[in-house]
Amino acid sequence: MLFDPKKLLLIAGPCSLENERVCRTVAEALVHLRRTRPELNIVFKGSFDKANRTSLAGERGTGLEAGLALLTMVKRDYGFPVLTDVHETAQVVAVAAVCDVLQIPAFLCRQTDLLLAAAATGRVVNVKKGPFLSPPEMVHVTGKLREGKAREIWQTERGTTFGYNNLVVDMRSFAIMRENGCPTIFDATHSVQLPGAGGGKSGGQREFVPPLSRAALAAGADGLFIETHPDPAHAISDGPNMIPLPELPALLGSCLAVWKSVRG
Repeated sequence: MLFDPKKLLLIAGPCSLENERVCRTVAEALVHLRRTRPELNIVFKGSFDKANRTSLAGERGTGLEAGLALLTMVKRDYGFPVLTDVHETAQVVAVAAVCDVLQIPAFLCRQTDLLLAAAATGRVVNVKKGPFLSPPEMVHVTGKLREGKAREIWQTERGTTFGYNNLVVDMRSFAIMRENGCPTIFDATHSVQLPGAGGGKSGGQREFVPPLSRAALAAGADGLFIETHPDPAHAISDGPNMIPLPELPALLGSCLAVWKSVRG
């Protein structure tokens, strides 16, 4: 299994893969964290396509071929397992040939064919809870993956929408979703997103990432999903909610203190 209950799972990387410079800068920072924080189990993430942009003018990313080349480079040169999103069944085989974890985006978490195709690869499948689902409904999502013979399933909470460009995280989610028998991860940076609130793009409130991350771990989350970038103000997507790369070590230090305390 890729998940290790004795370590805090950290899925971290830029929102969009963007280019080699961004990927290498983030990966080098994660190497330092791996060396100084052995309690972390780090998976590098990055998206090759931001397929659900608010408007047609939003930048989409590298595309499949270039994105997989960047993920191959990170895996080869830095030794991290890698994760990316799959949006269509036609992408699954190519992504599974490179990535250790296939991620099902939140807005696609009920797409049966996509779930079954990802499960059939034998790779880890991380499925994000859609903001339109209640935590108890995730049992049906993980149930589809089990029926598809997925070898390892992760589930990620990223908040619930009540409209008006906001997301709310119910801390009961982690106890409820844990009953599905899968590691439960808190998507700290997407949970502070303000969908569509940035005038044709999403806004965000990154200042709330630290308290929500610590609260989620106190409530029983098994891992954190944190997008980070060396210069979020100039990132092509989700800049307002990504953590500036220099701030990541201190954030994880406080999170590990909570995680250790909860586990005695």
